[in-house]
Amino acid sequence: MNPERKARLAYRAATLFTRLPWPVLRGFAHALAWAWIRGNARESRVTRRNLELAYPELDSAQRARMHRDVLRSTALQAVETLWLWTRTPASNLRGHLKERHGEALYDAALASGKGVIVAAPHFGNWELLNQWLASRGQIAIVYKAPDDPAGDAFLQIVRGGDGVRQVRAEGPAVRQLFKVLKDGGATGILPDQQPKAGDGVFVPFFGMPALTMTLVNRLAERTGATVLYGWCERTGPDMQFALHLEAADPAVADPDLHVAAAALNAGIERIARRDPAQYQWTYKRYTLRPDADEPNPYATERHPH
Repeated sequence: MNPERKARLAYRAATLFTRLPWPVLRGFAHALAWAWIRGNARESRVTRRNLELAYPELDSAQRARMHRDVLRSTALQAVETLWLWTRTPASNLRGHLKERHGEALYDAALASGKGVIVAAPHFGNWELLNQWLASRGQIAIVYKAPDDPAGDAFLQIVRGGDGVRQVRAEGPAVRQLFKVLKDGGATGILPDQQPKAGDGVFVPFFGMPALTMTLVNRLAERTGATVLYGWCERTGPDMQFALHLEAADPAVADPDLHVAAAALNAGIERIARRDPAQYQWTYKRYTLRPDADEPNPYATERHPH
């Protein structure tokens, strides 16, 4: 079966699944989180380790509660995303975006003709943010293509549309993004993914040195584009979200890569601390270390006591 056909079948299955009543889907998400915890799944182990690294000041009971809340939110985010992908962006924005903060800031930045970079941390539901951005005009979204061609084809279906241009996070991407911004366009970047060794700098993130991308810095410094943070924060259990767009610290465009990356991470951390449960703690953010002799902190993920 070719990748496109597999992707279409997967989309049909997702559509059937998300036609279930929302309380059923929410219950499924809670059951999935429970299964992760009970089975000590990868999601559970990585989250536990990340919380140990990022919140050392918490006692074991506090961290256990946060661990549970993170996994429930992560499972819910997955179900929400399938829901959003299998409905029209217009109906999603009309039905689920209950608050909007900073729309005028984005529109003014776009109207300036200097280009806009939206740094969108893995917080809340970034797919709804993508749909809002596309509703404002053409947006080039940087993404890491799945290894499976069928997975990539699926993303082309669910994220595709007249307003969205998906740019693979590969070598030619930088040139494409420079052109988009030089032409006064907009691009969306998930700034909290660990780049390849040599493609970033180590700066603090929740008190831990983390290899951090310099793409946002390079684009902003060389084009003069406006950098905004953007996120859609869950405000209720029934697909209720608030859009937020805020100006980034001007230091994210500093010529010193370490200064710029530290400013970028500080903004991401501030957003994540709004509601730690809504941040993507299932991601191995700290695998690469500044000291080659320092062990990978996930090499022996701890089991619950």
